[in-house]
Amino acid sequence: MPRRTILSKARFLLDVNVLVALADEEHEHHSPAMRWFSAAKRDWGVCPLTETGFVRVATRCSAGRRTIQEVIAVYEEMTRFPGYRFWPIAEKWTDLVKPFAARLFGHNQITDACLLGLAVKENAVLVTFDQGIRFLAGQQFAGNVLVLP
Repeated sequence: MPRRTILSKARFLLDVNVLVALADEEHEHHSPAMRWFSAAKRDWGVCPLTETGFVRVATRCSAGRRTIQEVIAVYEEMTRFPGYRFWPIAEKWTDLVKPFAARLFGHNQITDACLLGLAVKENAVLVTFDQGIRFLAGQQFAGNVLVLP
């Protein structure tokens, strides 16, 4: 039987692109990210991968007009939003991705697999714009993924 997560009471792990979209009003996905994030009080969080990925992406020349210090300040402000939590990663990557490792097919999935594995371990939902994570999750872990429109 597939594992199901009740979205209204779920804990949400945000991926890098969702964090970037929330922080940048000019981002193509800012509106759907804000609609989802603002819809209700959320129990949401980030992990070391999404935290560092956010700073990396938000300061890239093509994506950001902010310095590293400005991006860190934006991130720190976001951590004060209601429902925030930081999720450490204490497990090995191989252990986190073991349940769906057979569906890994490319190097671009390495981080996604870790995030999905953390969401599964925490009985949480990975929030993303990446449609490909649905394939990685498969039917068994479909309830651990929310792909925003």
